[in-house]
Amino acid sequence: MNWTHVSRVQTEGDNHVMEDACGFRANAVWMIDGATSLLDELDLPGASNPSWYAQVLGLALAESAGPRDPRAVLAAALATVDELGHRLVGPESQRFPSAAVSLVTADDDGALSVLSLADCHVVAALNDGEVRHVGQALDGSSSLDELRRARLARNTPEGVWVARREPAAAQHARLVTLEPAHKVVLASDGAWRAVDLGLVSGPADFLEAVQTPMGAQELMLMLRTTQDEIGESADDASVLCVALA
Repeated sequence: MNWTHVSRVQTEGDNHVMEDACGFRANAVWMIDGATSLLDELDLPGASNPSWYAQVLGLALAESAGPRDPRAVLAAALATVDELGHRLVGPESQRFPSAAVSLVTADDDGALSVLSLADCHVVAALNDGEVRHVGQALDGSSSLDELRRARLARNTPEGVWVARREPAAAQHARLVTLEPAHKVVLASDGAWRAVDLGLVSGPADFLEAVQTPMGAQELMLMLRTTQDEIGESADDASVLCVALA
């Protein structure tokens, strides 16, 4: 079964560079949240390294999407990124940009596979009336030095696995299978702040709010207004709602 577009909203954060990407093709839909650069940036052709990475990985996922195991789809996309990375910057990995990603695929009867690296969020409206949320929050660190050490340990046995350039990351991704669904919302953690801040009461209300273009715009405007009022730094916020054809 294939996805059809319902609504999409993307709002830049305080750095005024969009470092999220989202899209869908055939039975696959994805959300990519580029990780803020903490190490010296490589010379990549984008407004920022995370922005370049999110766009490149999104295009690679569109190319690899199809009726196959979602781990194979993600691994193929990461292999494409790795090949391009070798041409641009050689084998460098620690300073190579990275991202959180959620990839959702639907089989012929509408059952879902949700593959996730790091902290994007997926909310699915199941055909039986249940609403399911798949997402996790990564532990924060208290200092910039700790964050940098954690970044250096990414995609190693001692660290967190994220989307970067290693196809092996697909084997470390969390996989959740869900019963047949008719609608799915994907959100970057910047957009999920609307739930964290209590602007909606939880996943079901978040899905209800963003399943129309006007509703999604209104919720993201409310989020930005609230963040400005409380003095909170605004991250890029992206929401994509799709339905099964």
